[in-house]
Amino acid sequence: MTSAKLLVAAAAMLVTTGAAAAAHADDFKPNAAGAWIVDARISDVSPDTSAAIKTGSGGATGLHVHVSDDVMPTLGFTYFFTDKIAVEAILGTTEHNIDAVGAGGSTKVHSTWVLPPVVSIQYHPLPAARFSPYVGAGVNAMIYYGGKNYNGYTVDVKDSLGVALQAGVDIALKGPYIANVDIKKVWVTSDASVDGGAFKSNVDLNPWVFSVGIGRKF
Repeated sequence: MTSAKLLVAAAAMLVTTGAAAAAHADDFKPNAAGAWIVDARISDVSPDTSAAIKTGSGGATGLHVHVSDDVMPTLGFTYFFTDKIAVEAILGTTEHNIDAVGAGGSTKVHSTWVLPPVVSIQYHPLPAARFSPYVGAGVNAMIYYGGKNYNGYTVDVKDSLGVALQAGVDIALKGPYIANVDIKKVWVTSDASVDGGAFKSNVDLNPWVFSVGIGRKF
């Protein structure tokens, strides 16, 4: 089972368990202006890669880029300006392999760690409900570090900025605790050069970020 499917299964279990717990909860804390939510999540960052590898002069090589996904713990911090409007920032880091793929197969050329923070403005239409959905939109930064080259290639990936859309749900448990399921779609392009510019690619990473976790309101 892929990591994305595992997270979908975990999300389904979390929603079912959270809904059952919420139905029997004696009390819960609704959203309110000035409140904070801190979420501890497991997140799958899954790039939807689309990019051809070209020569330094722009010629076709018949190769394209594949970037692996990764599952890691992440933190989410949400602050409510009103009971319906909030801002969220996520913090985490993931590691991804970069392969050059052609008719003859694939070759690993690089691996890198990335900080993919997303800051979004959210709208919570049902702030007092136990099952409280939300949507959001914001900005993303892809900050690469700790890169390692493979198979004789030297790869440089440039930091970049993008935009993101978000949807999720908070399920009130007992008191200040919640279960959370969150999905983000990020549109971001990072420029990559190989062997000092002998080859290049404009990599449309465009990752999905699937997250499930437990949070607490303050």
